This record gives sequence, structure tokens and C-alpha cells, in this order.
Amino acid sequence: MKKVVFILIAVLSISAFAQESLTLNDCYNLVETNYPLIKQHQLLEKQHQLDTEIISNSKLPQINLDAQATYQSEVIQIPIPNANIDPLNKDQYKATLSVNQLIYNGGLTAANLKVKTAQLKTKQKQVDANIYQLKAQINQLYFSVLLSQEIFNLLEAKKKQLESKLKEVQSGIKNGVLLPSSDSVLEAEILKIKQQFIEVESQKLTLMNTLSSLIGQSVSTATKFEKPLVKTELQTEISRPELDLFQLKKEEINSQEALISKQNSVKLNGFATGGYGNPGLNMLDNSFQTYYIVGVKLHWNVFDWNTNKKQQETVAINKDIIENETEIFKLNTNIELNKQQQEIEKISAFINSDEEIINLRKKVLKTLDSQLKNGVITSSVYITEFTNLFEAENTLLRHKIQIQLAKANYNTIKGK
Repeated sequence: MKKVVFILIAVLSISAFAQESLTLNDCYNLVETNYPLIKQHQLLEKQHQLDTEIISNSKLPQINLDAQATYQSEVIQIPIPNANIDPLNKDQYKATLSVNQLIYNGGLTAANLKVKTAQLKTKQKQVDANIYQLKAQINQLYFSVLLSQEIFNLLEAKKKQLESKLKEVQSGIKNGVLLPSSDSVLEAEILKIKQQFIEVESQKLTLMNTLSSLIGQSVSTATKFEKPLVKTELQTEISRPELDLFQLKKEEINSQEALISKQNSVKLNGFATGGYGNPGLNMLDNSFQTYYIVGVKLHWNVFDWNTNKKQQETVAINKDIIENETEIFKLNTNIELNKQQQEIEKISAFINSDEEIINLRKKVLKTLDSQLKNGVITSSVYITEFTNLFEAENTLLRHKIQIQLAKANYNTIKGK
């Protein structure tokens, strides 16, 4: 029993720890699941279902009920003497029930359904493309939070070093080696660090709130942002959802072309009409009668003044426009990839020089540390060089985060 309890505690601890950590890929997955725009997938599906039902209803019998009552100033007179034919009433009444059934329309209904399906795919891919574009914003926010997290840790280390140095200086003042005011400079610098803590935490909180809104999940100050090791494959192949969108747009145009080509097809309908009125079909019978008519109707638009041909030409131009948009997108994306690659190379060179600068600063500070203990220099001189070292370490830290951000942006631009 104790063993089972121990296992449960361990599992719960691991689960709690997992909830307190967040990775860059977690953010990508969460924004694709929780961002409000994703709801449009369901709305588009529902809209498509309704459109499909509407189009499919054209295959079903169409039933119409009509009724009318009229009074006319003149009626037909039969000029035959002694014919004993009563003239029609000037007030006439008619009620009809008509049924029309589509028999053949040259595949127009099926072509309409294909257009609607193609439009659905295009709209859904547009939603995916819009959501994908949020990745760049996610990158910026995530690495900015990560930078704040690292700066906070660096400030902690700086504060501890200064507090330790403050104790040494106070001991030197007590022993008469250092001037009485030597500790004031260090105390002031520690207070400045405390102010920087507040500023960093405030910036981090703002960034996390924005990130939480995008990914649809609460992120607390206790959440640990994992440092990703981003790898890039330097190649020109692009696999962005926008390219799939352009392809779907072309497929949609192809379906529209097929629909236009069938608009002038022969259409055959069957119909039946039952009625009750005065007069009926027998115009000489001046009484209420029931009647019916059944038949078929053929319609063929033989000549439309090249309207259909011009519509197809218009659609073909749209296809050329999409081809042009695809080329422009690829061109601009490759330009952005080249810029990002140059940024990665530049920051990489900065990091190498940053490390050299830090090593030199440490050597200088080590010498000044000995001089401060012996009262050769003042605390102000020491703090100046200590701050220079901190700024150099801070710059290195920023460049390390920036290069990871640049690599993440490269992958996002490429479509990885």
C-alpha cells in the first residue's frame, strides 16, 4: 500500500511540474487549438453543409401552389347566331398545384457542388494560413519572456556578488583600510539592482499576459520557459500553408470553369399541373371544373452572344493572377529568408566577440578587486568596471537569445 501511495505522489508531482513548464512547441500547438479564429473551421463546415443541401434540393420535385381571382372588363364573344353558347363570366377563378421535376441538366448540379467543396477547402486553408502567421508573434513573445527570465537570473548573480563585496568593504572600513563612505557606492548599486528586478518582472508579466491571450492558456510567473535549441536547415525549399492556399485557389477556379462550361447545357424538366377553376381548360364550359396537364420541357440556350466564353476568359485571368501572387510570395519569402540568414551570421559573430570581451573584463575586474581590498582604488572605480562586466554579460545573454529567435523566425518563414 505504501508503494502505491508513493507512486501516486510521484506521478502527481511530475504532472504538477509539467504544468509549470512551457516550450516553444507547446505555444505553437496551443495557438492552433485555442485561438478564437480556429472556430471558423466548424462554422465553415456548417455553412458548407447548408449550401450542399440547398444545391442538392434542385434534384427534388419542386411543388408550387397558386390561386387567383380576377374580374375583367371584356370576355370572348362567339359571333354565331343562335349558337346558344353562354359567354364567359367576367369574374374568373383558378387554383393550381404544379410539380416540376429536373430530369437532366448536363451535370450542372454536380459542378455546383464541386465549386462549393473547393471554396470550403480554400476558406479553411486561409484560416490555417492566418493562424500560422501568429507563429512570428509567438516567437517574439516567447523569447522576450525567456530573455527577461535570463536577465532576472543574471541580476540575482550580480546582486549576490555585490552583497559579498559589500561585506568585504565594510570589514575593510571597520579595520581602517578603506574610507568610511566606500560602502555607500555598493549599497546604492544594490538598490539600483532591486529597481531593475521590478522593471524586469513588470515587463515579463506584460509579455506573459499577451502570450496567454494568444495561446488561450493561463501562464503564471512560476511557469518555467524552457530554452529551446533551435536548429535550421539552410535550404530554399518553402513549405508554407500559403502555397497550399494558392494551389487550392487554382483548383477552385478549375471547378468554376467546369461550372461555366455546363451553364448552357440542355436542360430537361418534367412537369404536372392539377387545377380547379372557372373556366377550366374547356373555355366553352362556363362552370367550375377540375383539370390537369402533364408534359416535359426542354431548354437549350443555343446562342448567348459569347457570354459563356467571356466568363471563362475572366476566370482564366484570375488563374494567372494567382500564379503571379504565388511567384511574388515565393520571391518575398526568399528575400526574408536571406535577411534572416544574414541576421543569424551577424549575431553569431557578435557572440564570439562578446565572449572575448567578457574574458578581458573579468581580468580587469580581478585586478581592481585586489586594489579595492588594499584601498588603492575607490568603490566607484570598482563599480564602474563591475557594471561594464555586467553589461558585457547582459549583451552576450541577449545575443544568445536573439540568435535562437532568429533561427525560430527562419524556420517560421520557411514553413518548418
